Amino acid sequence: MATIRQDDFIQSIADGFQFISMYHPVDFIQAMGKAYEREESPAAKNAIAQILMNSRLAAEGRRPICQDTGMAVVFLRVGMGVKWDAKLSLADMINEGVRRAYTDKNNPLRASVLTDPAGSRENTRDNTPAVIYTEIVPGNAVEVRLAAKGFGSENKSRFTVLNPSDSVVDWVVNQIPTLGGDWCPPGMLGIGIGGTAEKAMMLAKESLLDPLDMHELKARGPKSRAEELRIEIFDKVNALGIGAQGLGGLTTVLDVKVRDYPTHATSLPVAVIPNCAATRHLEFHLDGSGPARFDAPGLEHWPKLDVDLAAGATRVDLETLDKAQAAKWKAGDRLLLSGRILTGRDAAHKRLADLIARGEKLPVDFRNRLIYYVGPVDAVRDEVVGPAGPTTSRRMDKFMDTLLGTTGLLGSIGKSERGAQAIEAIKRHQGVHLIAVGGAAYLVSKAIRASRVLAFADLGMEAIHEFEVKDMPVTVAVDTRGDAVHDSGPREWRSKIAKIPVKVA
Repeated sequence: MATIRQDDFIQSIADGFQFISMYHPVDFIQAMGKAYEREESPAAKNAIAQILMNSRLAAEGRRPICQDTGMAVVFLRVGMGVKWDAKLSLADMINEGVRRAYTDKNNPLRASVLTDPAGSRENTRDNTPAVIYTEIVPGNAVEVRLAAKGFGSENKSRFTVLNPSDSVVDWVVNQIPTLGGDWCPPGMLGIGIGGTAEKAMMLAKESLLDPLDMHELKARGPKSRAEELRIEIFDKVNALGIGAQGLGGLTTVLDVKVRDYPTHATSLPVAVIPNCAATRHLEFHLDGSGPARFDAPGLEHWPKLDVDLAAGATRVDLETLDKAQAAKWKAGDRLLLSGRILTGRDAAHKRLADLIARGEKLPVDFRNRLIYYVGPVDAVRDEVVGPAGPTTSRRMDKFMDTLLGTTGLLGSIGKSERGAQAIEAIKRHQGVHLIAVGGAAYLVSKAIRASRVLAFADLGMEAIHEFEVKDMPVTVAVDTRGDAVHDSGPREWRSKIAKIPVKVA
């Protein structure tokens, strides 16, 4: 009979979440490397390159891959023969491990979990509690599967109950364009089929922890209906041409996972949960011999990229930027920004909108400035700021008309596309929207040379900062004419992919 000590279990959970914050799984690195080699879209190839460069930098610097260090998800399979030397409950031990991981002074992770979600929405400050699934099974060990799930992708989860005769493939493929680029492709799709509503969602989530093996599956051929669905959905989703970051290209998904479960005769529950380019998960076993040990992947696993991010990009001096200069930019142009930018996201935008509605003075001068949608990780050691990648732009859409129309703001920087409401506001006020690569947070932080809080300090990572940047890489997503690269890019590559001859085995 294995005896699992409380301290060993807690330390394993803490070390596991620290580990996955900074190291991509090797299978993901290799799959992204192959996607980079295959990619023919210059915009998508550049985005994949930044994701891979960021991944290696994070591993070398032992810092988070993404500023959204996720919500802790734990799948447990506890052997019936296990004995616990513990005073805390299973959930309390897990949450103590999460607490230690997210408040580690050497590598603090961003606390994003809020209590009272439909009310005060107060930050728990340590990213607890975790979401925990427990199964009791035969055996004398504990199997633990951890994931740090980012919410740019989590927020794009989909669920439906189909009629038994409906096509799962058609429904899934029709959902993917509605996700846009917010989920930071290329990544994975987890699909759960059957059971009940919550069972289908759980199956989809757990499937995202499985290894990337689409290449091997295609080579040997499917052996079940679930594997047939994986291949069909994989091919049809990539044929959509959405591409890396939604910019258009050959690879939208690296793999598709399908898990199923028996369901009622009248029903066909289906769930889809995407996983972003910040794929973070691992598995370990405890048998009473001590805490788990994790070995960092060797740097030889990362592809050697000879990429010059300045090639083909236009350098922009933010200190002299005005509407006349921004009007010359076109959707798809790549820029390198140098100078001062402001930051602000959901909570800051709400406060600004309330101040404007009351006719009160704003705490910051927005004239001819760009605002970056970001909630950075706390800095450590000699860092100016921790990993500081872009958050989803669309959440700020409803504020765009007010800010562009009343503050003199020139435009915004975020990730992925804007909705029709924001694009119309951008066009009407001759503004712009730029994007940085989601999933390249540590790489972006290297361009930030200084940082200070200007307003709303009580909001923590959501406060308004001023960043001084040097050669920060961005792409024009929406220009002053309202042209949007997230419309034109996928449309162009969908047409190109349709003309590629089908290879017959």
